[in-house]
Amino acid sequence: MTPNTEADLAQIIASAQGPLHLFGGGTRPIGAPAAGEALSLSALSGIVAYEPGALTMVARAGTPVAEIEAALAAEGQRLAFEPMDHRGLLGTAGTPTIGGVVAANVSGPRRVAVGACRDFLLGVRFVDGTGRVLKNGGRVMKNVTGYDLVKLLAGSYGTLGVLSELSLKVLPAPETVTTLTLHGVDASGALEAMTRAITSPFEVSGAAYLPGDAPRALLRIEGFAGSVGYRVERLKTLLADLGEITQTDTPEQSAAIWQAVRDVDTLADCPTVWRVSMTPGAMVKGLLPALGDDPGPYQLDWAGGLCWLGGDAGAADMHARLQALVADRAVNGGGGGHATLVKGDAALRAAVPVFQPEPAPVAALTRGLREKFDPKGILNPGLMG
Repeated sequence: MTPNTEADLAQIIASAQGPLHLFGGGTRPIGAPAAGEALSLSALSGIVAYEPGALTMVARAGTPVAEIEAALAAEGQRLAFEPMDHRGLLGTAGTPTIGGVVAANVSGPRRVAVGACRDFLLGVRFVDGTGRVLKNGGRVMKNVTGYDLVKLLAGSYGTLGVLSELSLKVLPAPETVTTLTLHGVDASGALEAMTRAITSPFEVSGAAYLPGDAPRALLRIEGFAGSVGYRVERLKTLLADLGEITQTDTPEQSAAIWQAVRDVDTLADCPTVWRVSMTPGAMVKGLLPALGDDPGPYQLDWAGGLCWLGGDAGAADMHARLQALVADRAVNGGGGGHATLVKGDAALRAAVPVFQPEPAPVAALTRGLREKFDPKGILNPGLMG
């Protein structure tokens, strides 16, 4: 089924007698294998309103991300939260849509500086599990009335409601970009460098670590040319004792570097991939050492707070171990964390809890929300456990 209007979507959901498998561009088969009748949102497409002067855009959920980014680039603006394109990592086709980005709260390397996708949502329109059309928030940045369903829907993977229209805050693109590379550091050295940079006053908009044969920490500095030049020199002084530093001044080269980090190109050949979120210190000093001398291929983003970890096919034992380690206070330092299976075959995704199991009180809240928004239990059932 492919509804052409929001009214069509509401009618389909209201009359549904069984589970619905919701999807947009079909680029991210995350979660348990899909069950139910396929419901594509790809026809709910198009930019409804764009006001560059107000830094706002309204688009239907099925609008391709590329279409949105092209419209913004023509006005010297961008989606500051830098949504990832999963196709290379997952080996999928399809077209990334803005609804899919919001439903999964997809946020790239710039999250450490500007926040996540949900922080740029001004308003949403969605259809709940009974077929009601609901809206929350607005189309302007001053609208703060009512319950914050906007952030609740972001990251819910379509289990609370089916997004039909989104209002987004956008930001100007920078005048220039420079990337600093610190060569030859291990994970601990990279953590030190990223921590110094992120906590400095020099406004770093990306901090990542790529281990391997040529281990390196990456730092991104964006803004007006004069400011970038000053901040780059200060950062080089700040990090001089940690190793050799080189810089990439061509914006196009920096864009390619950070696109590869954003899309996790280093793990594209791994049959299984996890996404782990913890505090940076716990990640580097707790989780990685707990995985042993050879944790497998990985990369760090968000100044060490996000780890993409690769593994073998059918790695059910590794999955259970990883989620147990993330939940272990001796490993996470009391700060908690999440380990999500992002890439794996259908058998593995059917056999394990793809998302980190929730503590009992949180799980009870989750059940209550789903019962309220989807009393028939038809919206992507089983996707998130």
